[in-house]
Amino acid sequence: MCGICCVVTLRSQHAIHDFLNEDILCRLKRRGPDSSQQLIKAASDLSYECLFSGHVLHLRGLMTPQPLEDANNNIFLWNGEIFDGVHVGDLENDTEVVFHHLALCSSEADILSLFSSLRGPWSFIYYQASRHSLWFGRDYFGRRSLLWQFSNEVDSAFCLTSVSVYSKAGNQWQEVPASGIFKIDLKACATTKSLSLKLFPWKYSCTEKAVEEIFVNVLDQVSKDLPNHITVMMNESKLCLRAPVIPLNKTISEASGECPGTNISNINHMVSVETLQGFLAEEQKKKLVHQFIDVLNEAVKRRVLSLFRDEDQETREVPSMSNRKAHIAVLFSGGIDSMVIAALADKHVPVGEPIDLLNVAFMIKEQAKQKGTTKKHTNRDVQLDLCCPQECCKDLDAKTGARLSCFDVPDRITGRAGLKELEAINPSRTWNFVEINVTLEELKKMRQQCINHLIYPLDTVLDDSIGCAIWFASRGEGFISNQGELKPYKSPAKVVLTGIGADEQLAGYSRHRVCFKKYGLEGLKKELEMELDRISSRNLGRDDRIIGDHGKEARFPFLDEDIVSFLNSLPISEKADLTLPRGIASLSIVFQKLENILEECSGPISVP
Repeated sequence: MCGICCVVTLRSQHAIHDFLNEDILCRLKRRGPDSSQQLIKAASDLSYECLFSGHVLHLRGLMTPQPLEDANNNIFLWNGEIFDGVHVGDLENDTEVVFHHLALCSSEADILSLFSSLRGPWSFIYYQASRHSLWFGRDYFGRRSLLWQFSNEVDSAFCLTSVSVYSKAGNQWQEVPASGIFKIDLKACATTKSLSLKLFPWKYSCTEKAVEEIFVNVLDQVSKDLPNHITVMMNESKLCLRAPVIPLNKTISEASGECPGTNISNINHMVSVETLQGFLAEEQKKKLVHQFIDVLNEAVKRRVLSLFRDEDQETREVPSMSNRKAHIAVLFSGGIDSMVIAALADKHVPVGEPIDLLNVAFMIKEQAKQKGTTKKHTNRDVQLDLCCPQECCKDLDAKTGARLSCFDVPDRITGRAGLKELEAINPSRTWNFVEINVTLEELKKMRQQCINHLIYPLDTVLDDSIGCAIWFASRGEGFISNQGELKPYKSPAKVVLTGIGADEQLAGYSRHRVCFKKYGLEGLKKELEMELDRISSRNLGRDDRIIGDHGKEARFPFLDEDIVSFLNSLPISEKADLTLPRGIASLSIVFQKLENILEECSGPISVP
């Protein structure tokens, strides 16, 4: 993973460095702590000037500083991981591999074919010197952040960056839409002293929509948030990127599901092993479950093995079993998605290597905790239990981090229960359950210093809540149990696995039940279709910026292209039957991924 940035000026009166804020540079360096370099490229007639800034987190192959430049003066900045589509050897760096393939491209169609073939998260900036062209974009789901900012017409400058800083005044930053790849003819723009973007949108290979209709829809969507002096146009050849997933199956059988207005409020929220075994007795469901496990297993495998594992730099030897450190961490609430990811990661992480389970808790009032025993949590999106004054935790031992009731939020309780299940599955694995306790004072401090800047340009209460939870969790500073005693611990893992994408595809949120109750399967189908369409702008850029701030990389197994295509191929009724209890219902396939874990359990399982 990397922090990438490019500043372009068109006959500006200002020095190009004036357009790169020092605070932004600092944020970029936090994303890429292993190497930082800058490169300035000016046109021979000085009609434009470009500054490229690359900051590398070394994860695969040989250490490769960025930006890269070849003999033809092409320049490449890459923030991504290639898991499939283009071969990357064990000792190769995917930045160099992609740049090599780009150098072989002789046309726009070649470049689009290359990026259409890539499987994995990415954002990139590519300067094609011979044609004075600047290409940039994000992957189909927008799993890597890229922001843009356009100055006023007089300055004729713009900037692309992985992360920015919050500013109330001046030109606002926006997320580059994950609608396709953009190209700018720098020479032409310098001549006209205006910026014009050419768009190459994503398109399903089997879509019924005409190319013209796709362009109209995407252009309207991209243009509406841009300054008036910036134009976006379709490419003359009407070329498109090939979407890496198949379209959503919109089939709804007459017999499936319930009619709008179905009463689902009285469903039992305790799911027993017997209930699950009965559900799995149906052969068709059992077959789908096994297919899904196989695909998800491969997705997790790719994400835990595509990683450079340290050797001792002096002896070149692998550390002894007792000295091994964790390379993989999981954002771990003890919920279904994080449990499944941890259990599958255990199958592929090398024997003897610990796995860190990052569990965050925000201080709660004692009386709120007591009320919480009967309180229903209806919105799983917001998981922050907001804080109380420090006095309510007078017994907190800052040195030992002794377990206190003011941190026993629901995710801490389910997390501990999940840990026991994982220990039962593989008692030989070192499972570091990292208890990350956040006080009111620290929350206020870090929200102002860091988190507000990282969620920007998003700014809702929901973004703040989720952003705070992910930032503290992914930082990995907390306590782990050592022979019954809690000891301070900081996770060294550079890769953080997160379960985002499961609920969005499998109707796991409360809003999906509300939608189903009101509008039936037809309404639920539209809601799920919208979930993936907006996940880049609603979730993924933000989460990438937040996790990347710690010099760590977010990886999303549930958004693997093969996973999405598999789930898209199924009718909605095979993915979610909201007439069933929550857990079997809202994740009717995903819940079964715990089939092997359930064999270790004897009691009922509480479904949040």
